[in-house]
Amino acid sequence: MKNSYSFQIYSSANQLPESWDKLAIATIFLSKEYLVILEKSAPENMSCHFIGIFEKEILVGIAVSQFVDLNQLESFGDRDKCIKSWIRNSVFKNFCSHILLIGNNTLTGQNAFIISENANTTEVLKTLKKAVLGLKEIFKNQGKKVHMCGLKDFCEEELSHFKIPEFDPYLRFSTQPNMIFNVRDNWKKEDDYVAALSKKYRDQYKRARKKATDLVKKQLSLEEIKDQEEVIYDLYYHVAKSAPFNTFFLPKNHFAVFKEQLQENFLFYGYFENEKLIGFNTLIKNGTDLDTYFLGYDDSIQREKMLYLNMLYDMIGYAIKEQFKSIIFARTALEIKSSVGAKPLKMYGLMSHNNKLINRRLDFFFRYLEPETIWKERHPFQD
Repeated sequence: MKNSYSFQIYSSANQLPESWDKLAIATIFLSKEYLVILEKSAPENMSCHFIGIFEKEILVGIAVSQFVDLNQLESFGDRDKCIKSWIRNSVFKNFCSHILLIGNNTLTGQNAFIISENANTTEVLKTLKKAVLGLKEIFKNQGKKVHMCGLKDFCEEELSHFKIPEFDPYLRFSTQPNMIFNVRDNWKKEDDYVAALSKKYRDQYKRARKKATDLVKKQLSLEEIKDQEEVIYDLYYHVAKSAPFNTFFLPKNHFAVFKEQLQENFLFYGYFENEKLIGFNTLIKNGTDLDTYFLGYDDSIQREKMLYLNMLYDMIGYAIKEQFKSIIFARTALEIKSSVGAKPLKMYGLMSHNNKLINRRLDFFFRYLEPETIWKERHPFQD
């Protein structure tokens, strides 16, 4: 019997079929309006494609892919000094520099694809694997050899869908968890959250708030984001280059394009000291979820004013006020996010290397180059 599933690869959001957004309704991060942002302001070393999967003529699956060229980066991150950092950088540049990803490397969570409830999930994933081969052919014709293919970020239940022969060569791995903050139904204002904290963490809240009393927090308009673009980028870059591992850096126009495209669904908050921008954070409204996005700050002031912690409290206050169900705090800074009440959700990915010898030892290389993060979960609530 002839397989009725097929795929189509699109290089621009303008090419997407009319029915695309009917499937993308579950998340803003696969909607046409968001994919335009990826197209207009993706990192310099990243190129995006969009995949439609059809059962006969009907669109039953949508996905986003990103090709990342690590050779275009000056640094992968400053966490590990000395020999280990040198080895890691050398390995990535020579053997893993061209990565083809089904998913979104700028976000945490399952933003890779959506499958229609009426579709056969196994057949859609088999077709998605064929689309990966089609993408590899596109890049081969451009003179770019794909070293690694990956899919991210899935919870344990979602991972079970990949138990099919097509994905047998792929290594299943987990990295830092996604930190999720659930807003309780009985919280109507920030004070309700503070009242739920144990004394130790209520004292932490009061201390942080006191430290930042002279800072002014303001939501920036598109024009203000454009006016402050250089300062914003410097603050962002300072934080980004200190991250454990980088596969990209955002372009300077990224936040302006975001605001222009998503408008009220994208919130940009600036923190000012004596009218000077010394930090910012960004939020994306995604249905009942509030997704945290990139931030930046002046490190000396951050420590003195406990700015990062205050940003987390501000996000919680906004989510409660606007009655969001949860805040997606993403990965990194696990302990401090845990201290404000976020809980870890274990995330999984899949990866495969084009070199069969390396692919057989992929587990070893992955564990050596990116060891498990050791951190202590906090329990800030009274109950």
